[in-house]
Amino acid sequence: MTRPARLAISGASGRMGRALLNLLGDDTRFELVHTVVSPGSARGGQPVFAGRDDALRYAHDWTHAPALDVVIDFSGAAGLALALDHCLAHGTALVSGTTGIDSALEARLADAGKRIAILRAANFSLGVAVLTRLLREAAAALPGWDVEILEVHHGRKQDAPSGTALALGQAAAAARHTTLEHAAVYSREGQTGERVDGSIGFAVVRGGDIVGEHTAMLIGQGERLELGHRATDRSIFARGALQAAHWLAGRASGHWQLDDVIATSR
Repeated sequence: MTRPARLAISGASGRMGRALLNLLGDDTRFELVHTVVSPGSARGGQPVFAGRDDALRYAHDWTHAPALDVVIDFSGAAGLALALDHCLAHGTALVSGTTGIDSALEARLADAGKRIAILRAANFSLGVAVLTRLLREAAAALPGWDVEILEVHHGRKQDAPSGTALALGQAAAAARHTTLEHAAVYSREGQTGERVDGSIGFAVVRGGDIVGEHTAMLIGQGERLELGHRATDRSIFARGALQAAHWLAGRASGHWQLDDVIATSR
């Protein structure tokens, strides 16, 4: 685009929403024109940038949203469904990092790719996107090597393994023409017997304030390859989402990936 992309944020008062707002003040690629929070949020109606631009206020819905080029969603299942409704009605591109949605909404999103450009990711770190690509290539190049994935996060994280670890496992599985459902081993305890050839093992660590670490190990006879990524600042996820949104605005309909973004950003 030759002009700034007109952007809306869904889930603007959440952790990722606030991180996006912090970055947008210095990002000339975008014009932020709408911000949506949950219906019960006390921020509704309050200025987004108090003292700087009191005209832009948090909204509880999409009723008065102006024309948009792209929406970034980090809300929840209900918020994503409403953002999707708006994007479909207006032909707006959608970037979403919302996870934990049901099969009905998954089906709606899958069908929506026929009409709008959609990019979804469990982790918007561009470094993790490169890690995923490298793991895919390594798993294909070393088909007889064992694959183990270790992930480390802060003690407040609710799910295990992380969505990123699962995405890495899916990439390795696909590279070997299998599925994670068939190959994954999520826990080991007691007399487990020998490791099953072709399996993909997961290990989880929780503690402190660790932002996120992921290591994929490919283990052969007498040697081991380790591919890893460490996040030390949560803003990397917001930066990646903005990069994805800038790339996606104006794209043709379809389901796009962060891998597409890094492949065409060189």
